[in-house]
Amino acid sequence: MLKFSSSNRNTILKEMAAEEFDVLVIGGGITGAGIALDAVTRGMKTALVEMQDYAAGTSSRSTKLVHGGLRYLKQFEVKMVAEVGKERAIVYENGPHVTTPEWMLLPIHTGGTFGKISTSIGLRIYDFLADVKKGERRRMLSSDATIQKEPLIKSEGLKGGGYYVEYRTDDARLTIEVIKEAVTQGVRAVNYTKVIDLLYRDEIVIGAIVENQLDGSVHTIYANKVINATGPWVDSLRDKDHSLSGKKLRLTKGVHLVIDQSRFPLKQAVYFDTPDRRMVFAIPRDGKTYVGTTDTYYGNDPIHPKMTADDRDYIIHAIHYMFPTVDIKSEDIESSWAGVRPLIYEEGKDPSEISRKDEIWVSKSGLVTIAGGKLTGYRKMAETVIDLISLQSKDTNKYKACQTKHLPISGGHFDGSHNFVSFIEAKENDAELLGFSKDQYRKLVHRYGSNIDRIFGIAKTYEPNNKYGLPQEIYVQIVYSLEEEMIVKPVDFFIRRTGALFFDIKWVYEWKEAIIGFMNDALEWTNEEKAIYREELETILNDAIHPDPNEMI
Repeated sequence: MLKFSSSNRNTILKEMAAEEFDVLVIGGGITGAGIALDAVTRGMKTALVEMQDYAAGTSSRSTKLVHGGLRYLKQFEVKMVAEVGKERAIVYENGPHVTTPEWMLLPIHTGGTFGKISTSIGLRIYDFLADVKKGERRRMLSSDATIQKEPLIKSEGLKGGGYYVEYRTDDARLTIEVIKEAVTQGVRAVNYTKVIDLLYRDEIVIGAIVENQLDGSVHTIYANKVINATGPWVDSLRDKDHSLSGKKLRLTKGVHLVIDQSRFPLKQAVYFDTPDRRMVFAIPRDGKTYVGTTDTYYGNDPIHPKMTADDRDYIIHAIHYMFPTVDIKSEDIESSWAGVRPLIYEEGKDPSEISRKDEIWVSKSGLVTIAGGKLTGYRKMAETVIDLISLQSKDTNKYKACQTKHLPISGGHFDGSHNFVSFIEAKENDAELLGFSKDQYRKLVHRYGSNIDRIFGIAKTYEPNNKYGLPQEIYVQIVYSLEEEMIVKPVDFFIRRTGALFFDIKWVYEWKEAIIGFMNDALEWTNEEKAIYREELETILNDAIHPDPNEMI
């Protein structure tokens, strides 16, 4: 089977067009990736297409938490909290290099959203529903203990705090690792391949006509079952299927701001309420603090949601409200990201009140659509979809039961999260012999996990005097991304493969021309392609820093 590399992308697409699949998954976000992995591990011949890069939509623009949805207890979403709460631990066990337990502080103030008694009861119920392990169960803190955990919190009216565990993740890398594992298991997957129409026989959907977004070539892919896992574009595909009726999506936008720790020295992740009683996260990560999210209805192009001045000012106001000694100004914002959430519309409800539960719809043509849901529940959502397809099979014994509960994703092969620390220590000497500093190695092993040996192999080909002036740490990542993660454009590398555009934007400015030059030679771009990709990167860099003056709601 061909490697999941950029150079093999066109060949993989042509091979897909020459075969017939049991399942065609449309959408390369976390939901589609999870469905592809579930399907192939049950014995289904599976293909996946994504019109942008993998995780380019909602799955790289979340709050980057695999969390159980504490606030949904207030909406009596007990079943959802129980289900996704349990899934947190499964996601962590299957990929501990991209998911990390993190204690979250919930400050309780007089007149706030959460009272001390209700918080204590709520967190206890949360622990029970989510089957939280003993060492991660909630604690209630006094006001003094709360301030000790995070001295920047507003002391006026502080009654105490709740202290509980959530799981921090890199949402895009989680998605990429799930797709890579699916490919290892036998899935054929290509990015930048857009469905332009669906194929039918006797009014039953039997595949899709797709367009390669890089060269305009058109291909047909045949499959017994077609799954619409396109997130914000779910209704667009239902429209192509002439089945856009009944429940529909309503898009909401969430924005996050990134601030250097020198300006916002947060030491503890905090989940806090705002003056309008919404809930916001402030999370320290890699020398930065990121804060979000907003929750507003969105009616523009979901491919390019942007931060507006109102979004920025809302979050800055929220920071001032909960952290009054932190004098953040708009010029302190180093970067930002905006994402669109596809929620199942409920008339008369505020965006923050709409349920995040998922639903599955099957049209008359047989198109299976999965809508709504949360990052945390991706594996369970996939299981439900493929269970449905298995039941629809003429031979109900043809396919296995779900295999993914204890299946490590790519990079997560440590035989359990408890072995990750010893794995890191065991490889440290190898990294040193190859010239990596301890900090460089730790960063790489937390990004690539058990695939670090492949990184070490690439390091052995490194030439210190390379014409691009790339240091070894960057060289191994760009080569790995090209050879093992199917990057096509510079933005794929800077956003989805490394997260640098969000969390180290100065690094992007420093190395973008060298990396563009390297990719240009490796992928043999035309001068026009190189100019387009550079301009695209510059536009996204600008959008990360400056608010959009033109957005209309």
